[in-house]
Amino acid sequence: MSEDPKQQLHDYLTETRDAVIWKAEGLSEYDVRRPLTRTGTNLLGLIKHLSIVEAWYFGKTFKRPFAPHLPWWDDDAPEGADMWVNASERRQEILDTYQAAIAHANETIRSLDLDAPGHVPWWPRPNVTLHAMLVHVLTETARHAGHADVLREQLDGRTGMRSGNLNQEPHDEQWWADYRSQIASAAHSAVRSEPPR
Repeated sequence: MSEDPKQQLHDYLTETRDAVIWKAEGLSEYDVRRPLTRTGTNLLGLIKHLSIVEAWYFGKTFKRPFAPHLPWWDDDAPEGADMWVNASERRQEILDTYQAAIAHANETIRSLDLDAPGHVPWWPRPNVTLHAMLVHVLTETARHAGHADVLREQLDGRTGMRSGNLNQEPHDEQWWADYRSQIASAAHSAVRSEPPR
């Protein structure tokens, strides 16, 4: 990890982007697209959304517009259009768009100093810096990487940042069943010992 603050933030962002992309690998067309929460959260939709995040915050914010135009965030786009993938949109197109938005963002990050000014018109404090955008996009990407972690675990049990980096000890199904039982037991005990309201 670099000692340079800009490079440190960029390194963390790169790792988090890679984790999000990995979460969509090896899944069927249905599983990568299907809604897995009450609000419709799905893996490929998260990647589509993050494409816009990268394109806007490292593009238009610094007068470096990303091409091609991404219509999913236009004022006349249907609500939530950036959070799911319709049948005519190909998985590889979504992944390629995200990679292109990342490449464009990386060029912005490399080209500008941390104190370079930018403008986000809908923010309460619209005048920003590259530093603020790095922190913002890293935070948003990490948040959605967490969503992707849970979605992927629901689908096939895969966890971690990337293949070979699972962030946990390998255990068999019986170990996990016992572990969940221990957590559930603690939750029930806490409820029983809670004072009445």
